[in-house]
Amino acid sequence: MSQLPAAAANAPSIGDPAPPPELVHRVSGQSLPAPFYVSDEWFTRDIDEIFSAHWIFAAAEAEIPEPGDFVTVTFATRSIIVIRDDANEVRAHHNVCRHRGARLLTEPAGSTGTIVCRYHSWTYGTDGNLTYADAQAPDFDKTCFSLRPVRVRTIAGLVFICLADQPPADLDDLADIVEPYLRPHDLANAKVARQTDLVENGNWKLVMENNRECYHCGGHPELLNVFFPTWGYSDTDAIPPRLGPVMSRYRQATEELVSVWDRLGLPHKRIAQLDTRPTGFHIEREAMDLAGESFTLDGTLACTRLLTDLGEARLGRVSMHMQPNMWLHITSDHGLLFSVIPLAPDKTLVRTTWLVHRDAVEGVDYDLDRLTSVWDVTNRQDADLVELAHSGIASPAYVPGPYGPSEFQVEAFVNWYVRALRGEHTWPQAAEDPDGSHR
Repeated sequence: MSQLPAAAANAPSIGDPAPPPELVHRVSGQSLPAPFYVSDEWFTRDIDEIFSAHWIFAAAEAEIPEPGDFVTVTFATRSIIVIRDDANEVRAHHNVCRHRGARLLTEPAGSTGTIVCRYHSWTYGTDGNLTYADAQAPDFDKTCFSLRPVRVRTIAGLVFICLADQPPADLDDLADIVEPYLRPHDLANAKVARQTDLVENGNWKLVMENNRECYHCGGHPELLNVFFPTWGYSDTDAIPPRLGPVMSRYRQATEELVSVWDRLGLPHKRIAQLDTRPTGFHIEREAMDLAGESFTLDGTLACTRLLTDLGEARLGRVSMHMQPNMWLHITSDHGLLFSVIPLAPDKTLVRTTWLVHRDAVEGVDYDLDRLTSVWDVTNRQDADLVELAHSGIASPAYVPGPYGPSEFQVEAFVNWYVRALRGEHTWPQAAEDPDGSHR
């Protein structure tokens, strides 16, 4: 549940909506004009009106398994502490001392019994309450100086935060839809096998756009061993001739797995509401190529200790995208979580987290290099492509270009972004896709 301590009622306001921005003009089906990607002004607006106003993915619960475990999420001037308190609840606080504003925790992750300001030693409990402040006036009331809370919500082991006083109200509805897809993989009780941080030399929107299409997937030969490059095409589209054999394999693998998914009661229908709601998302269960079990070069398991207790290794993958900053893939044996944090107009942090069963043993149940190698190299390839895109867009020669049919999720992301900037309160109704044909 969302948690906001009573102390918030007396806290000064934060994240109040700015005056409505001027109407954002763009040509439907084309990329954005250059300033959206390269200017300081638009970067500031993105921080204020996107990342400070919407639910963003912060961490996996597996990153903070014990009381006192924390991660910090920092973008522009904002920094948030996500911590498990002594009652085992996940909380989030602004990383700002209530004395004179010093940054409290400077590490990206760690564990602490109390949160102590290094400046003047003001001390807070993991619940954010001020417990110690030396040499104050006799009438000083510690209860008035708790850390400023941030709204937090956990969904099937994933932690989301929102800095706004009035966050988008649709997260509970989203949770009802996606939890049946995620719950069988028990991410809340997984453990972190590895986490990497990669700073990409490009705007955060280019990182997200790159993720939302497979038009470029010829640049990922390792991933394409198991990832069908037909992603983004539908049965009614003109499939490029080079993808004909791959599409045949995809359809056969999907047909085989649908019977398995149905027998196990695993939802698999594609649900796409990427630009039709404040918290846009997409989720589905899809087949994988070769052995179809995991993200390895031959598609066989990377971890023999499965995440699920279903007794099936070949389950394909659950894929989920959520605006504005996350995507994930979950196979039978491990989970892959990706978060995107804007650092500057041309710098973006991409954090990748590999989760395995909490009882899985490295060197026994999994080899870390085998578990991580496919996405390690894919991330580096994507970083190169994002840098290429950003450097070209920064040129005076750039003009917005058209999206192709397989890039419909890029168009959906940009639609969502523009609507969010406009502060739209009425979102178009989601189109039905009963057969999941638009992939």
